[in-house]
Amino acid sequence: MSAKYTIGLDYGTNSVRALIVNVANGAEVAAAVWTYSQGTQGVILSRDPNLARQHPADYARGTEITIKEALAVAKKSVKGFSVAQVIGIGVDTTGSTPLPVDANGQPLAFQKRFSNNPAAMAWLWKDHTGIAEAGEITALARKMRPQYLAKCGGTYSSEWFWSKVLKCLHTAPEVFNAAHSWVEFSDYVPAILTGTEHPGKFIAGVCAAGHKAMWNAKWGGYPDAEFLSKLHPKLGKLRSRLTTRVHSIDRAVGGLTAAWAGKTGLTTGIPVAVGAFDAHLGAVGSGVAPGTLVKIIGTSTCDIAVRANTHKLADVPGVCGIVDGSVLPGYFGLEAGQSAVGDIFNWLVNYVQPLGKTGTHEALTTEAAKLKPGESGLLALDWNNGNRTILVDQQLTGALIGQTLYTTPGEIYRALIEATAFGALTIINRLEEYGVKISSVVNCGGIAEKSPLVMQIYADVTGRPMKVSRSAQTCALGSAIAGAVVAGAHKDYATAQKRMTGLKPKVFKPDAKAHATYKELYALYKQLHDAFGTKDGGGNLYGVMKKLIEIRSRVRK
Repeated sequence: MSAKYTIGLDYGTNSVRALIVNVANGAEVAAAVWTYSQGTQGVILSRDPNLARQHPADYARGTEITIKEALAVAKKSVKGFSVAQVIGIGVDTTGSTPLPVDANGQPLAFQKRFSNNPAAMAWLWKDHTGIAEAGEITALARKMRPQYLAKCGGTYSSEWFWSKVLKCLHTAPEVFNAAHSWVEFSDYVPAILTGTEHPGKFIAGVCAAGHKAMWNAKWGGYPDAEFLSKLHPKLGKLRSRLTTRVHSIDRAVGGLTAAWAGKTGLTTGIPVAVGAFDAHLGAVGSGVAPGTLVKIIGTSTCDIAVRANTHKLADVPGVCGIVDGSVLPGYFGLEAGQSAVGDIFNWLVNYVQPLGKTGTHEALTTEAAKLKPGESGLLALDWNNGNRTILVDQQLTGALIGQTLYTTPGEIYRALIEATAFGALTIINRLEEYGVKISSVVNCGGIAEKSPLVMQIYADVTGRPMKVSRSAQTCALGSAIAGAVVAGAHKDYATAQKRMTGLKPKVFKPDAKAHATYKELYALYKQLHDAFGTKDGGGNLYGVMKKLIEIRSRVRK
């Protein structure tokens, strides 16, 4: 029998990727990447550092380009490959990235009057313009509907759906009034591929709805109209125009339209899975299962865990949501993360430029690797883009203490890596505090692939072995797995993951001596974390610098 393949479409912050995968063994036979054409590397920016938008025209264009290119690569690299062997498609995107649409489900940005209006475009995940609106939503929910907050960590974020929609209503009413509804990026792409954009056909994914829009089957779906109307009467009316068809990724949205088959060369009618966020399908592509935490490490970091929905699960303060079926059907999906990781390292290299304009991550890594834990006397906070988990405060900023007149770029670089590792440990500790046992950590993404130093520091800080996913494209692989399940190539996700995922042989094991030093440093990090991040925590900070000097002196001996 001829091999069967699926396509995983992975839409990131700057580009879209199409990955063709053999459903029998997870072999990645072809890929293509296209950088979005509009804005700065696909992101529409302004003088407001909190604003980040995308033009949805790039989504359709990127889909066509990457699928055609990936198919061309497969025909050259796989003997006898035929487009007819592609049996399904899965989709992952950034999120929460909502966009306003008209009564036919078409983006307002496609209309001439709104074509250059950022408010009519997709509000990218890292758009934080709705900070005040997030505060309004959190305050009202605490008063009226505390159950809403309980399932999203206790605080509603400016990165999420309702904050952005309400911000648009407040600052761009002409756009809000023209919009029939708002849809998530992860739902929009499957809809256009299957011709189900119209509100009467539109299907949303549990992943986006549950984690970012406070959807929950137990309270009838999205937040009730009374609650939303308290925020603004027009928000209450919008609720009735949001779809009631909300499904998990084991369902197909529909079949590929003849038009899209013509554009790409694929077969009309092949199933397209319900969409989800990149990190969630990245976890699927990394083999997520109970007891395993998957860390998708890139410019920011998203942490994903699952727990069987047959067991009671406590609400976990500070996480980005606990949603039944958001990652795997039959399991609660838990999402956490850090608002910046790779972006912090990029800040040092590209903005501070301690080694000049030609300085590189590789050069700083070489210098940082020469140091022992505690040797620099430095300690940093990883909040250069706010704190996503567990404080959920995008107004927090980074910090670096312990500098002297002899502090080197390599020392700073290592301190920043350590800070992100301390942030990662804080998340693990919070999950375990509320009964979510983490027995294994699997990492994926560019940093996990390219930086052994980061992986070793993470192992030493957390005291846990750091495993790395076999695939360098786990988000796209997870989407391809979704395509395989809805196409019937595998009976369920457990079977598909067993056949299509794996780990690299190298495991980064914690060094006992380094871990002991990092336990001391983490205690200081936690003191700073609580002092700057909470209203009544942390205590007197007088001893922090003195302790850093003490550790530095001991290590240098």
